[in-house]
Amino acid sequence: MRLGEIPAPGRKRKRRVGRGIGSGRGKTCGRGSKGQGARAGSGVKAWFEGGQMPLARRLPKRGFNNKNWKRKVAVVGLGQLNVFPAGTEVTPELLEREGLVKGRYEAVKLLATGEVDRALTVKVHAASAAAEEKVKAAGGALSRLPAAGA
Repeated sequence: MRLGEIPAPGRKRKRRVGRGIGSGRGKTCGRGSKGQGARAGSGVKAWFEGGQMPLARRLPKRGFNNKNWKRKVAVVGLGQLNVFPAGTEVTPELLEREGLVKGRYEAVKLLATGEVDRALTVKVHAASAAAEEKVKAAGGALSRLPAAGA
């Protein structure tokens, strides 16, 4: 047995095309005859539509999204607040210090994902109705801060 004869698990041998008609992959090497696919360096992208006007360019443009007007809101789930001991006043600054809120934001919104099992005083810019109910049910309080720039 030689080194090249050792079967390698998971390794498939490369098909050697263009090695005579007896191989079954001779002459055109499985590329058909003539055309774009037969040329060297060919291969069209998945979204190429054969040269016709692409769908994205056939459809009309609609609407306008001004990225400068977009309000950046940091989202915090209720379950994340369980890292604080009971009776803590949770503010955006405290959330940022604990690493629950990252990056630049204009407001912090509290969502009802997860459960809070302790009484906390939460001060955020916005909160969902379900989140507010869950905080009050746990014996805590929720108050809204004024929006930035208002």
